[in-house]
Amino acid sequence: MEEKLYSYKYPHPAVTTDCVIFGYDGMELKVLLVERGIEPYKGTWALPGGFLRMNETAEEGAMRELKEETGLTCRRLEQLRTFTEVRRDPRERVITIAFFALVKIAEVKGGDDASNAQWYGLGEIPKLAFDHDKILREALIRLRERIHFEPIGFDLLPEEFTMPQLQNLYESILQVKFDRRNFHRKIQKLNIVKAVEERAEDTPTRIPSKFRFNAEEYARMKKKGFRLEF
Repeated sequence: MEEKLYSYKYPHPAVTTDCVIFGYDGMELKVLLVERGIEPYKGTWALPGGFLRMNETAEEGAMRELKEETGLTCRRLEQLRTFTEVRRDPRERVITIAFFALVKIAEVKGGDDASNAQWYGLGEIPKLAFDHDKILREALIRLRERIHFEPIGFDLLPEEFTMPQLQNLYESILQVKFDRRNFHRKIQKLNIVKAVEERAEDTPTRIPSKFRFNAEEYARMKKKGFRLEF
């Protein structure tokens, strides 16, 4: 007897995707969460995500669910890893492929099976559904590792920015405070930013110059195994 398309005689799990979307509003790092409108965990906050369709890749499914549940369109998602704990979902055997991204904060609205969508600061995140607390923790670790190797600020800061704006971005991601003078000196010494506006002679020194990222120098240093340390 010919088996039907997608049928298989052995039990197999369902597959979902979940998205850890970090947003930066110019002052604080936040995470995008949705309030579940259905069981299980109805009324509990969770990461945006859902079941993968047969005709889409994991990334396509993640982007679709993100759009359906929050209204947010993300240009690119990076795969974090697959979470396979046997009892992570009370409905059935479900594995999830988690993605993460860092974006500028935009207005969001709950949709599909999410009754609400909201940005949360790292210090105010509620208890999350399923194993989403664990997924979020691992995404934070990955992001904080990545900041040493990737020019994360390219997409988050204005084309021209001040040194305090750059410092605040790194502090909000790493959850540490840097000495202002040491941070400024180190960044400028690395030549990964270029000054685009000089202070006028009669301008108070407390008003900073504007800078741009030096993408060419960053790319050159990365090829040499560059790691940004503070």
